[in-house]
Amino acid sequence: MPGPRRAPGGAQSLESAFSPRSNSLAVLRLALAAVVALTHALANGYGWQPRLGGVEVGALAVDAFFVLSGMLVAGSLLRLGSTGRYLWHRALRILPGFWVCLVVTAAVLAPLAAALGGRAEGLDSGPGWRYVLVNAFLPILQGGIGDVHAGDTGAVLNGSLWTLQYEAACYVLLALLGLCSVLQRRRWVVPALALVLAVGTVADAAGLFDRVDLPLFAVEPALRFTLVFLLGVTAHLYARWVPVHWTLAALGMAVVAVASVLAPEQRSLAAPALAYVCVYAVVRLPLRWTPRWDLSYGLYIYHWPVQVVLVAAGLPALGAWLFVPLALVPALALAALSWVLVEGPALGWKGAGWVDGRVRRAPAGSAGGRAG
Repeated sequence: MPGPRRAPGGAQSLESAFSPRSNSLAVLRLALAAVVALTHALANGYGWQPRLGGVEVGALAVDAFFVLSGMLVAGSLLRLGSTGRYLWHRALRILPGFWVCLVVTAAVLAPLAAALGGRAEGLDSGPGWRYVLVNAFLPILQGGIGDVHAGDTGAVLNGSLWTLQYEAACYVLLALLGLCSVLQRRRWVVPALALVLAVGTVADAAGLFDRVDLPLFAVEPALRFTLVFLLGVTAHLYARWVPVHWTLAALGMAVVAVASVLAPEQRSLAAPALAYVCVYAVVRLPLRWTPRWDLSYGLYIYHWPVQVVLVAAGLPALGAWLFVPLALVPALALAALSWVLVEGPALGWKGAGWVDGRVRRAPAGSAGGRAG
């Protein structure tokens, strides 16, 4: 989409600065997954997480994930021009890896953790398969199997999976906006919705939604994740008008830090600043490497149950400086297997002709095959 090389004010625009073939998206997503995994290793192994003021660093990383996801999939939907194919691509990206993760957790990792922790008598095939079947539609309705868990985190076998239902809900919302021609003709609706959600998050922090119950969703994360996702969508839709300048990025980081320290419960007010820092990092960080294997999703979904096993084996006794990086190794190994055996082959079905009657081919190992 042609646009001005410069945004208002003379700075280069996000549209002209972004190159689909040379950007930092892949490395950023992997780095954010690693941040979440490292902070969870501290939580599972030692009962605490690093914070920026009153906000967990891992939570900020997940918010950044949603920003990048909004920016990425908005472009995918507009490029594909088919809501059905867009939803098919999103389903292929999330569900096969998720389903296999549930099976691996129930059949391998949970029994291993139980045996290492002396709790094997609390497991049998029934609860394991119930764990898989009950959670198969993304909402995590059964958190654990027996009493297998890590440290003080409660009976939760995988404390990372709960965010996926919110990600999927954001995908569906974007599809609905596309069907209503909002993304093509009424793009102002997207930032307007983001503003409404920002007000809603402030109201929720003030306790106004304490008695509101949503089926399968909690109010606070629903508002928070949808807000940052829509900010990513907004960045894509208004890319030709978004200036890219280091002073704005520095200001954005300062706003996020101050809000995290002074008003952690109202940090949604700093969500636009966080979103700007994310999109700036995509086009300005010199991390322009797109690996053939995308391990970010696999690392995100496998690191927690791996840590459950390591905690059961008593490895936190090694000390945080050894345990935390050590926990990444088996998680990355499972992420690699997930990509090679599950995620990559699943993405090979993106061009299935039955979806909209048009056969499209995108190699699973290419940047387009992963992002689309």
